[in-house]
Amino acid sequence: MFEKIILVTRKTRLEELVERLNTRAQARFYLEHAGQDFEDYAREDDAYRRALDGLHGALSLGLPVQQVDRSLVPTFLFSGKEVVVAVGQDGLVANVAKYVGGQPLVGVNPDLSRFDGVLLPFGVTGARAAVRKTLEGKASVREVTLAEVRLQDGQRLLAFNDLFLGARTHVSARYTLRYGDTAEPQSSSGVVVSTGAGSSGWLSSIFNLARGITESTGGVPGSAWRMGWEDPRLAFVVREPFISRHSSARLISGFVTAEHELVLESRMPSGGVIFSDGVEEDFLAFSAGATAHIRPAAQRARLVVP
Repeated sequence: MFEKIILVTRKTRLEELVERLNTRAQARFYLEHAGQDFEDYAREDDAYRRALDGLHGALSLGLPVQQVDRSLVPTFLFSGKEVVVAVGQDGLVANVAKYVGGQPLVGVNPDLSRFDGVLLPFGVTGARAAVRKTLEGKASVREVTLAEVRLQDGQRLLAFNDLFLGARTHVSARYTLRYGDTAEPQSSSGVVVSTGAGSSGWLSSIFNLARGITESTGGVPGSAWRMGWEDPRLAFVVREPFISRHSSARLISGFVTAEHELVLESRMPSGGVIFSDGVEEDFLAFSAGATAHIRPAAQRARLVVP
């Protein structure tokens, strides 16, 4: 059933600095000159390297192990016969899950003292057993609902946590929002569409703001927006909607299902974008003439859990 193990890695903060500044010594000078702790960067880098060394030994299970940097994942050709192991922060799992199709994904926390690891249920010592169970078809798996946006020209983007539709810069986004049988022109800071997995992230911060405002004015905010990872719905929220002669603010939130999609038609002459999971470099252009259809994706992420 499986032919190889793909080990997806990420550059540490120190590696990224050394790439930019050429040497480790220059990275140290840069950080210390800025009043930051170089040793913290070095400890993180050392812990990650030790984790990778340990994983290469632990994953000797009779199949080839191929290490792939996360920057290559969007263009990497997955055959469907790999077990994918992501070792890094939670965001690495979220970004990898969109590209691996239905393959099981094992999240490994390289530094238990540093990262919360909501999506990283296994440490380095537990990774071997998790992968072995996956190879044997005995692993427990959670299927996570992904969000999908399609443009009228066929372009498509998936999201593990959330989609953002709006302007590239901090100017107002202009668009027409259609939800159900109602449509209205809007001007806002953009629209966030969240999955159940992402409902504890960006969506929760929006409701933290709403909670603070409503509590200070005597209101009581609802709590029905926290969803499970397997929830088949998506939730959308319009950020900071502005009411004017040309824009309304009646359709500011709701749930999106396979039968009840969300549609946005861009009214921005330029600079409109759609990106997922906070990765602004991987985006779809969303300027005038573009229409985005958002609904839960048919594809599910399959995360291996203890």
